[in-house]
Amino acid sequence: MALLEVKHLTKNFGGLMANDHIDLELQEGEIVGLIGPNGAGKTTLFNCIAGFYPLTSGTVKFKGEDITGLPSNTICFKGIARTFQIVRVFKDLPVLDNVMVGAFNRTSSAGQARKKALEVLDFCGLMGKKAKLAGGLTIADKKRLEVAKAFATEPRLLMLDEAMAGLNQTETAEAVELVKKIRQAGTTILLVEHVMEVVMPISNRVVVLEYGKKIAEGMPDKVIHNEEVIKAYLGDKYHASRRAH
Repeated sequence: MALLEVKHLTKNFGGLMANDHIDLELQEGEIVGLIGPNGAGKTTLFNCIAGFYPLTSGTVKFKGEDITGLPSNTICFKGIARTFQIVRVFKDLPVLDNVMVGAFNRTSSAGQARKKALEVLDFCGLMGKKAKLAGGLTIADKKRLEVAKAFATEPRLLMLDEAMAGLNQTETAEAVELVKKIRQAGTTILLVEHVMEVVMPISNRVVVLEYGKKIAEGMPDKVIHNEEVIKAYLGDKYHASRRAH
């Protein structure tokens, strides 16, 4: 049984078809990359799966249970967490308190939430900044905090929306290591990312969207040689650089 099963997911905004009958499955323990040009419908798909947008039609099943139409907090409790493309830290709260907010998904005890948050901060490499106000962090640490908040909810599936956008080469490499570490801890990952050199090496499979439709899916090495994907998104320059290697 697939961990996540999306069938014919469609989302309309008035006359705009943002997601057009998308089928998607994730198996336990995978990292799946979701790529496509700006406006392809990637974040909309995240919002539909996570319960932020109601579906126009289609279904979402998680661990075999139909979760279509459930509110986002219920879906989070069932085990799906997500980060946001534009980071949503509580800038006037310390880093520790930010992560405690996520930890309260599993407990009503402040003591238990604090204990969980400290474990997550240590895991995510933010322990040394636990007392710092979140608003004073670098963009790389804000993105790491965004991941930590989501990870503190104890998800079975973590959806990362451009968690590496705007990072330099060193920060990107560190973020990749964190993603691998989260997967090794037993969490399945659906990853939206524009940095192809990041997505391709760490993804078990890659799904490509264009104009709200799924145009390709498969192993990274297969997808990068798909002529439709090259034309729609990757471009000849990326393909040529891959051939050179």
